[in-house]
Amino acid sequence: MAANGNALVSLAANCGTGRNGLAKIHTEKKAEGICHDDSSPPVKAQTIDELHSLQKKKSAPTTPVNGIQGPFTALSEEERHKQQLQSISASLASLTRETGPNVVKGDPAKQSETPRISHVSHHHVTPTISVSDSSLKFTHILYNLSPAELFEQAIKYEKGSFITSSGALATLSGAKTGRSPKDKRVVRDQTTEDELWWGNGSPNIEMDEQTFLVNRERAVDYLNSLDKVFINDQFLNWDPENRIKVRIVSARAYHSLFMHNMCIRPTPEELENFGTPDFTIYNAGQFPCNRYTHYMTSSTSIDLNLGRREMVILGTQYAGEMKKGLFSVMHYLMPKRQILSLHSGCNMGKDGDVALFFGLSGTGKTTLSTDHNRYLIGDDEHCWSDNGVSNIEGGCYAKCIDLSREKEPDIWNAIKFGTVLENVVFDEHTREVDYTDKSVTENTRAAYPIEYIPNAKIPCVAPHPKNVILLACDAFGVLPPVSKLSLPQTMYHFISGYTALVAGTEEGIKEPQATFSACFGAAFIMLHPTKYAAMLSAKMQKHGATGWLVNTGWSGGRYGSGSRIKLAYTQKIIDAIHSGSLLKANYKTTEVFGLEIPTEVEGVPSEILEPMNTWSDKKAFKETLLKLAGLFKKNFEVFLNHKIGKDNKLTEEIVAAGPIF
Repeated sequence: MAANGNALVSLAANCGTGRNGLAKIHTEKKAEGICHDDSSPPVKAQTIDELHSLQKKKSAPTTPVNGIQGPFTALSEEERHKQQLQSISASLASLTRETGPNVVKGDPAKQSETPRISHVSHHHVTPTISVSDSSLKFTHILYNLSPAELFEQAIKYEKGSFITSSGALATLSGAKTGRSPKDKRVVRDQTTEDELWWGNGSPNIEMDEQTFLVNRERAVDYLNSLDKVFINDQFLNWDPENRIKVRIVSARAYHSLFMHNMCIRPTPEELENFGTPDFTIYNAGQFPCNRYTHYMTSSTSIDLNLGRREMVILGTQYAGEMKKGLFSVMHYLMPKRQILSLHSGCNMGKDGDVALFFGLSGTGKTTLSTDHNRYLIGDDEHCWSDNGVSNIEGGCYAKCIDLSREKEPDIWNAIKFGTVLENVVFDEHTREVDYTDKSVTENTRAAYPIEYIPNAKIPCVAPHPKNVILLACDAFGVLPPVSKLSLPQTMYHFISGYTALVAGTEEGIKEPQATFSACFGAAFIMLHPTKYAAMLSAKMQKHGATGWLVNTGWSGGRYGSGSRIKLAYTQKIIDAIHSGSLLKANYKTTEVFGLEIPTEVEGVPSEILEPMNTWSDKKAFKETLLKLAGLFKKNFEVFLNHKIGKDNKLTEEIVAAGPIF
């Protein structure tokens, strides 16, 4: 202390004494080593904007120019950048002008000088308009932004966007909180006339080429009128030999972030060599279609043109339209390559055994395919090729209603920074989400990258399936908890796509209502259901897969009198399927449906394996069984006239595999 005190006295003496005995402040040059200033040197900026520019460093290209293979080989970074902008300009080109819009990368709010023009010439036979307002302005392109950048864009510019307490982005999809299947149209032309499934039972509602072009022009003109648009260049299908390049043009950060999560994200190297997309979506969802346009029945229209490889969205901001629109496209493109597209979940055991799970809403598909002892390949959309199974998507789109940490820990933990939460309700102060609140909609959703699930297998590919599991929630209570299916039976129940609505699901329902959705995804298939079923059967036969029908619904009576089969029992059944032990069980055949049921399953009471045993009123059981069989037969009538192959043999086999009474 004494030494320190002497030092202070010495310092005061050297610096001079001011008023009240304090050290005098000298403004002239200090003697070296005296009155030392240990502050940091000043920043290298003259203005606050310049200071902000120092905060972010520019992303350097990760691919050596000389190492690139493909259309951009041996291009400089500037030339590659120019070609990329030309490709985007071409995507945004109006059909009535020779050129696409002037495009430049970056947020218009941050532009300080007039950018260089990048456009590309087009040659069309339609009359040209040489000058227009849109040709005189720049369209700013926000290209493949990161989640952090998209969060900023949403928070700044999109009303109804908030960061929740878990770090996810909560946003609103506007007036539409679900898909609009009655407003979805497909161009019927010379090609699709013979290839697609049209008519009774088909989800494909036709439109002509001219009407599509009218809607496309409306969407493109709207997008070009904006100061900025978001561009996502991404992939579908984790199988590298069969992936599809997609470009999504949208007006909202919410839509861009949603597709960033749901499609496969390219590496920087892949993005630099992306080139021309195989399919393009024009999402002008904030802008309505013209209801006076032919085929339009509302202000909403979702239009697919398979010849032009384009999709137009008008009058709905619900992001799920993009996801399912692309799924429909894959249902058309993949079978052309002899690849089966499937609306299913998929997981894989540690020994490489793969299972596919099919099931409509409420059957337990998500719960049963999410197994911590197995790898998740995907939760919703897959392809089965000669290489095995691959996930189509790069993310998951999970229902959030009544979500809890206890019931669905993986989904709960995936709702963090980067995730999009659609139409949820949260506390205005804490921003904690109330997943039980249906004030906006019951169809609340979370979209997140698949790597947010801990046991997801990356890349999302797997060997050929060993088991194909068809799930049904039978509220009539007459189907067995598990049945082993023959190939014709697998095709029959795959085409049927059965489950049942129960009282309380919809207003006015007093008793179970049978619901059938062909291939467990009728809204998305493009070809006749029997074509997908025949492909499924051929692949199962070639690779030795077994079909199973698992009832997760009622036992001991229909809904209202019986009870739901315990989840623990269903999980034991699924475990026995995975392990292969159920193949070794003894079986007997049921009446009417002709299903093979095991006499015992480890961990499951044997008496519930035969449904009739659980009913006290045997007469009521038989009446209910015949009623359900009649509903199956009536539903299948729409498929009877479609011939598979050169003769009607396979069609007859499938029909014979249905209920007989």
